[in-house]
Amino acid sequence: MERRERMRRLIPGVATLLVAAGLFIGVNSAVAIPDAGNTADSYKFQQLPIAMPPGYNNQKMNTIRQVNPAYKKIQAWISSVGASIAINDLTGHGLPDSMCIVDTRTNSLVVTYTPTARPADRFTPFVLDAGKVPMDDTMAPTGCTPGDFNGDGRMDLLATYWGRTPVLFLANSNATTLSPAAYTAQEVVPAASPDGKYHGPRWNTDAAYVGDLDGSGHPAIVIGNYFPDSDVLDPHGLANVSMNNSLSSAKNAGGDHVLRWYASTAGTHPSASYVEEHEAIDFQDSTGWTLAISGADLTGDGLPELYIANDFGHDHLLYNTSTPGKISFKVAVGQRTPTTPKSFVLGQGSFKGMGVDFGDMNHNGSFDMTVSNIDAAWGLEESNFVWINKAKDQAQMKSKLSDGVAPFKQEAQQYGLAWTGWCWDVKMGDFLNNGDLDVIQADGFVKGEIDRWPWLQEMAMTNDDLLVNPAMWPNIGPGDDVAGDNTLAFYAKTSGGKYANISKQLGLAVPTPTRALATADTTGTGALDFAVARQWGAPAFYANKAPQLGHYLNLSLYRPAVAGTAPDQGLAGAGSPVYGATVTVTNANGTQVSELDGGGGHGGFRSFDVRFGLGTFTGTSSVHLQWHDASGTLHDQTLQLTPGSHSLQLSNDAEEISSR
Repeated sequence: MERRERMRRLIPGVATLLVAAGLFIGVNSAVAIPDAGNTADSYKFQQLPIAMPPGYNNQKMNTIRQVNPAYKKIQAWISSVGASIAINDLTGHGLPDSMCIVDTRTNSLVVTYTPTARPADRFTPFVLDAGKVPMDDTMAPTGCTPGDFNGDGRMDLLATYWGRTPVLFLANSNATTLSPAAYTAQEVVPAASPDGKYHGPRWNTDAAYVGDLDGSGHPAIVIGNYFPDSDVLDPHGLANVSMNNSLSSAKNAGGDHVLRWYASTAGTHPSASYVEEHEAIDFQDSTGWTLAISGADLTGDGLPELYIANDFGHDHLLYNTSTPGKISFKVAVGQRTPTTPKSFVLGQGSFKGMGVDFGDMNHNGSFDMTVSNIDAAWGLEESNFVWINKAKDQAQMKSKLSDGVAPFKQEAQQYGLAWTGWCWDVKMGDFLNNGDLDVIQADGFVKGEIDRWPWLQEMAMTNDDLLVNPAMWPNIGPGDDVAGDNTLAFYAKTSGGKYANISKQLGLAVPTPTRALATADTTGTGALDFAVARQWGAPAFYANKAPQLGHYLNLSLYRPAVAGTAPDQGLAGAGSPVYGATVTVTNANGTQVSELDGGGGHGGFRSFDVRFGLGTFTGTSSVHLQWHDASGTLHDQTLQLTPGSHSLQLSNDAEEISSR
């Protein structure tokens, strides 16, 4: 009896060793996926130059940050993040052909147009000016999220930083073209400044998510902070900084803040007010080292669930239990079987969550998730995650999540997406319009000449009690290299069903660390383009020149702007984006689901268009839409739509409108 009990207790450990052995074999054969070469023949991208502000490239370009004295020995590590990029319709002309870029080389927020932009959408590129909002040299921007935060139909910009709380740049009603004067800058978190200096909390933000979390018809903001509130970038700062207190379960970081929309105004001096929902996420689940956040409605109730990707420890899937005016979440965790490694249980992993995106991976009408981790061969060889939705329908998903159970299975190896390198932002998109989602993944850490992997691996075996002290970390400074030669990954599905990284074949494997990714059909022709933010390198834009694209369905979804805002004036578009709208398309090819993504991931933000590849299908698709109107009422409607682009106004019902 005692022997049987002893053997029973050994089963999970033995099973884990067998799985680990299988993973080791798999990672060493991951590049040998049949038909990868033939798959690459269907794709083609052309890199085009990005217009920067006049004289911009003549200034000094930095390659490292100034840091708190306690971080001096790991200065390059502290300098490893911050690049960001977004594509959206900032002009209000109906096409997502404008960009907002965080360039770490200058600590600037650059607003420009895509290289593919039509003449009517071009303007003189510029750097955003925070005006009277206090700024100093101990702050650096880390993200730029487009969105309509006051509901007036004009696209605003949410800027996040290391060293301070976020700033909203709200588009003015009298602006007729994009320029620094087109925006009014305001604090998101109110902070008094009697002397013109910043006295608010020293947030160190690496992730932002925007969505209608409470079904109120207004966009909430979730901020993911990395370091605890401290003087990270102040070379004369207080000795108040620290590092993670564990490599696998750290909970001593800046964590996550949920900001609920409260009120807003339009006009020549627009405003938007937010209040923090301190109890929205349980404290124990909101103190991780957050690097990415994304969301999607998994249950069909019109409220997005959130996935929070944390470095040095557990990620979290948050079930949305909000009601209008009150935002709240409940953590759901996966279930372990005897053959499941602990880190392959959703919410129990010890890997390094760096990026996340939602998408319908197996086009069955349900949302799955891809998550970036550190999985460098002969380095920290963990695994990316592909969480496949195993609920039979939305009702079962809701039941499971309400019981605290996350019905997802980790299948990254089965999909061919397990091992890339030191990964960051990840975005899914159909670049051939064939119905299959491709996966782009940013990659690389610190670029230099001296390989510091041995030191880093030595640190990985250090007692967790020592990690919190920066002095106990190995030197990683100017000239040191850790995964610096990792290159952007572009995964495409092969004829065998597995994904293959065809980045080299497509000429995308530039050996400069990348951080953030943005996608959009910038020309309105059905071709999905993408842009890349590089850490300590110039951003890049890749136009989709695939030799043959399938048919597509592209939806621009608007709700009427606030009363008194006339559409098509100045920077006003056809309306305000319908945050949280979910679209399910059914035709002879099957079912696909997607959403209006209000902004999420790690530093990269796609356009607001909802896209579906249709392949050779030319008939009419059944398109089911679900959305909240501006008053918070949940609606749904099914339309019959033909391939191509459609602009829809969603209020009490869905009505097709003309696009500018």
